[in-house]
Amino acid sequence: MKFDFVYLGQTVLKYEVPLEIFVGLNEIYEKQKKQLPKANKQLVGKIQDEVSLFYSGPNNDKMHQHSFLPQDILKWFDSIFDHYLKWNKIGENRRSINSIWVNEMKANEYNPVHIHQGKLFTGLSSVMILKLPKDTGVEYSAMDKPMNGRLQIIGAANGQFSKTDYSPNMKIGDFYIFPYDMRHCVYPFNGTKETRRTLVCNVDVDYNPVASRTGSGQLE
Repeated sequence: MKFDFVYLGQTVLKYEVPLEIFVGLNEIYEKQKKQLPKANKQLVGKIQDEVSLFYSGPNNDKMHQHSFLPQDILKWFDSIFDHYLKWNKIGENRRSINSIWVNEMKANEYNPVHIHQGKLFTGLSSVMILKLPKDTGVEYSAMDKPMNGRLQIIGAANGQFSKTDYSPNMKIGDFYIFPYDMRHCVYPFNGTKETRRTLVCNVDVDYNPVASRTGSGQLE
């Protein structure tokens, strides 16, 4: 399994999505997007096109339980989150995919700084890059440090010489996993009719944080 990591007081792991999973998710979205439930009511994004592929939480006035994804894709998601937890040396846990949705951002739309939660406050969220615009428009200043359309993940670390945030140079097929309570945002882009398509998967993780304090680092 190919992956990389960055440590911001908490760990962000970046994976490469297998081609069959990447193609399958894009095809499901493109073929069924008119029938997919709108997800805007339960999301903070300033994005018009937000639709749900999976939801296992309690039925409410914002969303009812549903799944548009086959079991092989759901099992793949679970295996990646399992790897994240093992790599971070989180011990015995119970995982449950809570929700999966797609954001299709147009120019000038954005996602403000926020955190995630599911049925639990403890868990993992993620961002998968399904489509990127070729041009993100004019950088009005600091053109050598482009931020248009960028994901920014804000860490809990602080103090001199600590790495406090992460804004990756994303490419199609990247998949970033991080804890529910890590703040993050997506900046707007401009000057194009192309869209920026990402998928988010939230997984509740029920675990004993004291028993899991066995250190962090790499798989044994």
